[in-house]
Amino acid sequence: MKPNWELKNCCNHDQVVFLVTVAVCTVVILALRRTVLLRPFKLVTVFLHEASHAIACKLTCGHVEGIQVHADEGGTTQTRGGIYWLILPAGYLGSSFWGMVLILASTNLLTARIAAGCFIAALLIVLFIAKNWTLRGLCIGFISFLGVIWILQETTKVRILRYIILFIGVMNSLFSVYGMSLEMQNQIDLVLQLPYMK
Repeated sequence: MKPNWELKNCCNHDQVVFLVTVAVCTVVILALRRTVLLRPFKLVTVFLHEASHAIACKLTCGHVEGIQVHADEGGTTQTRGGIYWLILPAGYLGSSFWGMVLILASTNLLTARIAAGCFIAALLIVLFIAKNWTLRGLCIGFISFLGVIWILQETTKVRILRYIILFIGVMNSLFSVYGMSLEMQNQIDLVLQLPYMK
């Protein structure tokens, strides 16, 4: 059987709009990645990365000592116990997973509402267990931001909840790819710096 590589009739209007929107989000994120405008979104991405480490720790019967997100866009998750070789890669794998979930949720208003509600609930939980003020401020800021977007969605003609969820999803997916490429480069640099062993 010969594969059909023609793209005639492959995408309807909604699919084209979705793909173009993902492309626009990607370009905006890459263009503004070093500006203060994206810092809150970057910090939320770091939060989801660190939360993924914590979830993997809990799933492997470990104990999460704390999660911190720092203003310099770094973060730490302190764990005790669990299966370390599953906890360690869970950050980037989790970022990919959350990015995928949010991107898929953005395709429908109901699922975007559910995603926003779950995200707000998670931020409320973390608000009360956060160990530093950057993470607490981030939680309060994003709860307020998503709340305002949701109210605008329901009470006005401003219909951007789906696009905000999509933007956060694309940001997480890009962070995952970028972070993994940096980790791989660091590992390659370490190997190249090792003395030659006979």
